Amino acid sequence: MSERLAALSVDLDEIGCYAAIHGLAPPTEAAARAIYDKALPRLSRLFDAAGVRATFFAIGDDLDAKNGAALRALVEAGHEVANHSRSHLYDLTRRSREVVRDEVEGGADAIERATGVRPVGFRAPGYTITDEVFGVLAELGVAYDSSVFPCPAYYAPKVAAIQWIRLRGRRSRSIVDDPRVLSAPADPYRVGVPYWRRGDGVLELPIGVTRGARLPYIGTSVVLAGPRGARALTRMIAGRPLVSLELHGIDLADAGEDGLGFLVPHQVDLRRSAAAKEASLRAAIEGLRDAGYRFVTCAEAARAFGARGV
Repeated sequence: MSERLAALSVDLDEIGCYAAIHGLAPPTEAAARAIYDKALPRLSRLFDAAGVRATFFAIGDDLDAKNGAALRALVEAGHEVANHSRSHLYDLTRRSREVVRDEVEGGADAIERATGVRPVGFRAPGYTITDEVFGVLAELGVAYDSSVFPCPAYYAPKVAAIQWIRLRGRRSRSIVDDPRVLSAPADPYRVGVPYWRRGDGVLELPIGVTRGARLPYIGTSVVLAGPRGARALTRMIAGRPLVSLELHGIDLADAGEDGLGFLVPHQVDLRRSAAAKEASLRAAIEGLRDAGYRFVTCAEAARAFGARGV
């Protein structure tokens, strides 16, 4: 029996991304930096205390000197920094191939300048990807992607939220994937054409869903479930060869401490304190460890599944 692996990853989407999702005005300067300045140190402390090395998906345009130094420190501590595109275009899949290539390559270049290490993995903005994006990833020699999210319980509310925002007279920058992604494999696989079928293309590490009902096993669902609910979700996903628990920096943001009150009416997870959310994440980590999972970075998981012939 192959060893069970768990990969924790964090999308470092800054607060401006959430303003764009909800069709809000850009945040003030202090709030605009809340993920790197406030949430990232909390995440780093949590992972250090738990003995976990994680993967941080960074946006190239966010990497000024201060943020770049923070990522460099993560790499020096044994974490992985991977590519979340150059500018986090939510409609990346609707852009030209030239723009897609610039977003992938530009993000990788910025991360390499900041950390001294070129990223080997990619995650598309909003989990939305296409065969054309996968073609660019293959051309650029990307070792793995982690964007496919085959989760009906996430997809349907996302569609409804975009429509609700439109009815409120605002425009969300978020878009939805092809619904056929919901039939994609939930365990690591090499993509075919279309990408929700197996083939011999780029290695995909899907975003975590539970066994059976395919409920979302991501930071939002874990922190909103509370510690007891987090343990229940962990029991439901246990048994998969790879558990990919994808978080966002906002999962350890605190509305009161971080000046994010303007987002609370729109972002339900901000109605819980960072301390309460951290307790839920700790419960999930402990549950995975109790279930026999070994924590690895996404790059390590990709190497392991590549060696298994996936």
